[in-house]
Amino acid sequence: MIEALQYEFFRNALIAGFLVSIAGGIIGSLVVVNRIVFVAGGIAHAAYGGVGMGFFFGFNPVLGALGFSIVSALLMGAVQRNQNLRRDTAIGMLWAIGMAIGIIFTDLTPGYKAELETYLFGSILAVSTTNLWIMFAIDLLILILIYLFYKEILAISFDETFAIIRNLPVNPIYFLLMGIIALAVAMMMQVVGLILVIALLAIPAALSAQFVKDLKAMMALGTIFSFLFIIVGLGLSYTLNLTSGATIILVSAIAYLMTLIFKPVFKFFKP
Repeated sequence: MIEALQYEFFRNALIAGFLVSIAGGIIGSLVVVNRIVFVAGGIAHAAYGGVGMGFFFGFNPVLGALGFSIVSALLMGAVQRNQNLRRDTAIGMLWAIGMAIGIIFTDLTPGYKAELETYLFGSILAVSTTNLWIMFAIDLLILILIYLFYKEILAISFDETFAIIRNLPVNPIYFLLMGIIALAVAMMMQVVGLILVIALLAIPAALSAQFVKDLKAMMALGTIFSFLFIIVGLGLSYTLNLTSGATIILVSAIAYLMTLIFKPVFKFFKP
């Protein structure tokens, strides 16, 4: 793997992995704490509509996914806040509609669409310098928003009733959280693909929750785990000629399962 560092595409992949880990560790922790993994998965799949539109209209599919995921996130957030709707059904419908729009626009696009698989299943080795700058900008925006609204997001994440009593704008903060999740989904799709984004958001955060309870510590540890899984998965995929996104997720899942298996053992032998 060391010799691969001489190639620009591999160096770009490591930078992309680092940038994605920051977003994944922060946003993944919020997704896990708020128990909205299914909603995050819906946003990720609906974002494919923006990828299809990007192919059809000739603009960067990452920007298309970004715009579409934000719209989808706000719609799903509205559904999630509405107590009169069957939320799982409505979110599933939005999920399917986004995918369907993406497929239709892709079908209408002339020519061979070789890059399509990159956005579905991920290809961290194909991340361009332009997309690295987009990732950096998204990371910066996520960090600024979390810094400015951390206390409010923390309040609605752990005790929404308390937040209401304190007259916090619960609904706007919730929609802000949905928008931040959408930003993370858009930047992570090139690493593991839209189909597997939900796993990279949830697994490192769920794993860090096994060791720490403080949300800031969970975010930091989730970022470290995420980057570690990406490095190991990237190295294995390069060495064994495997799909990078799937390998990264498999490494993450194995680490999480190992923790579930061995943590009770450690507790049993602990004096």
